[in-house]
Amino acid sequence: MGAPTPQRPERPALLSLVNWPFVLVVALLVGYGLLVCWSAVYGDEKYSFNRQLAGVGVGVVLMVLLWHFDYRRLANMTTALLVINVVLILSPHLPVIGVSAKGAQSWINIGMQVQPGEFAKVTVVLFAASLLARYQGMLDDWREYCKVLGLALVPFACIMTQPDLGTGLVYLAICATIMVMGGAKARYLLITLAAGILAIVAVFAVDELLKYQLEDGTWEYRLLKNYQRSRLLVFLDPEGDLSGDGYNLAQAKIAIGSGGLFGKGLLNATQSTHGFLPEAPTDFIFCVLAEEMGFAGVVVLIALYAALIVLCLSIARGADDLFGMLIVMGVIGMWLFQILENIGMDVGLMPITGIPLPFMSYGSSFMVVNFALLGLIGSVWSHHTVQGRKAVS
Repeated sequence: MGAPTPQRPERPALLSLVNWPFVLVVALLVGYGLLVCWSAVYGDEKYSFNRQLAGVGVGVVLMVLLWHFDYRRLANMTTALLVINVVLILSPHLPVIGVSAKGAQSWINIGMQVQPGEFAKVTVVLFAASLLARYQGMLDDWREYCKVLGLALVPFACIMTQPDLGTGLVYLAICATIMVMGGAKARYLLITLAAGILAIVAVFAVDELLKYQLEDGTWEYRLLKNYQRSRLLVFLDPEGDLSGDGYNLAQAKIAIGSGGLFGKGLLNATQSTHGFLPEAPTDFIFCVLAEEMGFAGVVVLIALYAALIVLCLSIARGADDLFGMLIVMGVIGMWLFQILENIGMDVGLMPITGIPLPFMSYGSSFMVVNFALLGLIGSVWSHHTVQGRKAVS
């Protein structure tokens, strides 16, 4: 008799719960973002790359914890999630810990400065998914639709008290995506979109009537901040104001165009290092990438984003329940909106906002939030996989 065939060791259960293509794409995207961010903040005392690394470290830990957490335990916590949203978003208004910066009351100081509105993106996804999952994909009653729409607008209304329009638009993108995927009638959605456009026009018209002149001769508006109006007007007429937001847009286009095919190389982005491009590590990080790595570097970034979205769509398609699918789709909607808005504003196709670029822009809170969302997606995937494996066995 021959020697017994050695038995192959079983794969550890922990490793079997890892979606390796998903993790690989995330690792490449995060690594790429850190490289560009390091170059963007190099030599600038306003930013700390070590803090960005700390955000990644905390984010990875949170992602692993959420990956193993059963997301279905949150399915029936709609009211609690709404309350958490409101508390998080309004916490910067508390007198002791609230911090005002750049004309907005968006931060709290708890030994370190934190932006609760960023973390509320996670609870907005969970809240909207839990709310829509109750209708089992059939939101066809007008009264129920209005109730859902009203509840979905609560986080937006709260964030506008700071005000933070950029984050508010992200909330709307999350809720809109989940409502579309949750079975809301197309007719209701189109009516809502038309009403939203009319509301924007009405705000500008009323604001023009209510404006008043300050002592220095400038005009102040009651409903919108001056910079908010300026950003939209620059989008409509890029050359109308080359001293303010129009200047930023012009410098962004110069940075992107000067990168050519393969770029100028790391640490050689003259537009940002010489101060021509404001907020380069945050709002205009895409311009730094395009200038230093050129068109080739941009293609790599788009390819990584496309791979991440495709993998997330696959996870959403394989989810066992509507709640899990809506969570993943809400995150996808958020990322796509941020990607399109951030890159679009740099090339003049979208209004300039303070919306950062996922996994690329500087900001430890922003990085932690994106890792938390990755953890939720991993939770949907791993629990679906466990159920499938049990069914097969």
